[in-house]
Formats: sequence, structure tokens, C-alpha cells
Amino acid sequence: QVQLVESGGGLVQPGGSLRLSCAASGFTFDYYTIGWFRQAPGKEREGVSCINSSGSSIYYADSVKGRFTASRDNAKKMVYLQMNSLKPEDTAVYYCATGADYGLGARCRDTRVDYWGQGTQVTVSS
Repeated sequence: QVQLVESGGGLVQPGGSLRLSCAASGFTFDYYTIGWFRQAPGKEREGVSCINSSGSSIYYADSVKGRFTASRDNAKKMVYLQMNSLKPEDTAVYYCATGADYGLGARCRDTRVDYWGQGTQVTVSS
């Protein structure tokens, strides 16, 4: 079955960095878009970044542009989210998700996700 397992979350001070990883299994990884979403308490889930199957197209939410970098290694079936210059407002549970290139790859919205990971907590606080 499809599995997406996130790791790398934790507590970091404002201005610090974290790298999230997502290990995928159970599907043909290099055919699908992988997305990173986040949800803070009391807020709607937000699409942070989506990277298409080949890695040639990457979407970033305006709130993270210039600070976050997504990448994927299709040989290892891994996706990464490098998060720099973290702010308290980045605090959320971060989820890895997958969907079709023509769906999630076209628009980074949670309605276009086929499968979700369990999430990893990121807390930015001094």
C-alpha cells in the first residue's frame, strides 16, 4: 500500500533551519507529484510546495518563497523540504502528500491529493 513517512521536524529558534524528508513506497514514485502541506492550529491546511514527477516544475506558496527549497531523488524515492530563515508563523504540522501530475502537479491544493503522510511537527520559537 501507499506509504509516505515524514521525518525531520522539531523545535527550532526563529531564523534557524530544518530539513524535512519524506520516504515514499507502494507506488511508482517517479510518475507522481509530491506536495508539502502544513496546518497550524485553528487554520486551514496550506499547500507549501509541490514538485512534479521529474522535478522540473516546483510551486512555492508566497509565504515561503526564497526561504524554502523542495527537491526529490527519484532513485531513492525521497522528497526533501529545506526550510531556512524560519519564522514563528511557520509553526505547523507538515504533511507529505502525493497526487497525479495533471492534478496536484497542476495546482498545489489539498483537494488534489490522493494520499497523505502522517505529518511531522515543526515548532519555531525562542
